Amino acid sequence: MKIKIIYYKILKMIKPQSYLNVADNSGARKLMCIRVLGGSYRESGNIGNVIIAVVKDALPNMPIKKSDVVRAVIVRTSKGLRRENGMIIRFDENAAVIINKEGNPKGTRVFGPIARELRDLNFTKIVSLAPEVI
Repeated sequence: MKIKIIYYKILKMIKPQSYLNVADNSGARKLMCIRVLGGSYRESGNIGNVIIAVVKDALPNMPIKKSDVVRAVIVRTSKGLRRENGMIIRFDENAAVIINKEGNPKGTRVFGPIARELRDLNFTKIVSLAPEVI
């Protein structure tokens, strides 16, 4: 009797229906990804990709309310990111920063570490607000 072993590829990238924490003070706490921008067949996103998301949890008396549809840029993923020198950067959580149409953050502060690759993708305002760039 032969035993067949099947290996499944587990992806921890950001896909539609993925939940993310918000890493700024815009008023939202949790986001759910609706769409990853950047192509008609793009299934998943990583650090630096822009997503369209819905606010699932928000602070009261803030400009961003629950069930608002917003744009956000992914700043941390638990899957990580491989750099050209072979180093892999992984974080404990999936997090995003809410942005406007021009790519500027809606909040005035960014919490937690941010990957250096955001500077190369012209999100310099987010990088300048971050307390730590890895």
